[in-house]
Amino acid sequence: MPHKPHHQRQHESISLSIPGLLEVSGWFAELDADAQARVLDEMREEHVAAGAALCRRGETPLHWYGTLEGLLKWSITSDDGRSVTFGGLSVGSWFGEGTLLRAVPRTADIVALRDSRVAVLPIETFEWLHRTQLSFNHFLLVQINERLHWFMGNYAAQRLLDADSQVARAIAGLFHPWLHPLGQAHLETSQEEIANLSGLSRQRCNAALNRLRAAGLLQIEYGGITVVDLEGLRRFVDQI
Repeated sequence: MPHKPHHQRQHESISLSIPGLLEVSGWFAELDADAQARVLDEMREEHVAAGAALCRRGETPLHWYGTLEGLLKWSITSDDGRSVTFGGLSVGSWFGEGTLLRAVPRTADIVALRDSRVAVLPIETFEWLHRTQLSFNHFLLVQINERLHWFMGNYAAQRLLDADSQVARAIAGLFHPWLHPLGQAHLETSQEEIANLSGLSRQRCNAALNRLRAAGLLQIEYGGITVVDLEGLRRFVDQI
């Protein structure tokens, strides 16, 4: 039987196996049979503890990644401790292709916000897919374009939007239909994690979350947040 995300309770977080992740990833179904077999054979799983780095700025890129479980953030931290967060990487997200294609050391850190599991594809297999599979290149082109558009919006948001809108954007970003295809109404995430993703202090983020709750856009619950009005959150994003 086809693998499906495992749910025991309504608010349980998604946890996928490697075959399950590939089944819900549109690019995999478009590969020829030999390519599918090679990906399945060479992909492995890596555990990343909360607070630990999957990869660090300056490292030589050796893998392409897909999130199986948990939540990671993509960020840069300066030598004096200041940081900029580009976004979250939730279950179903694929990432790291830009650095592999540029063939340069990593320019950002990928850090787990909670205990996470990641599918890891070796660079040799990624490059082989890039050389031989037209459909894979099509996927990469769309993925990079979607991410570029989102980053441009983030750049503008940091300068043009207030705290409420920045938090709304961070949450809405976890429902991006291309970059986060398995977004759920309930996010098993802490207010601290949302603060990390929005680039705000925890205090400012909590105040913004409470205002968004009062506006009827989300519910704040023990162990997570439930989005009540996703389109309402997206209207904050569309202000710019």
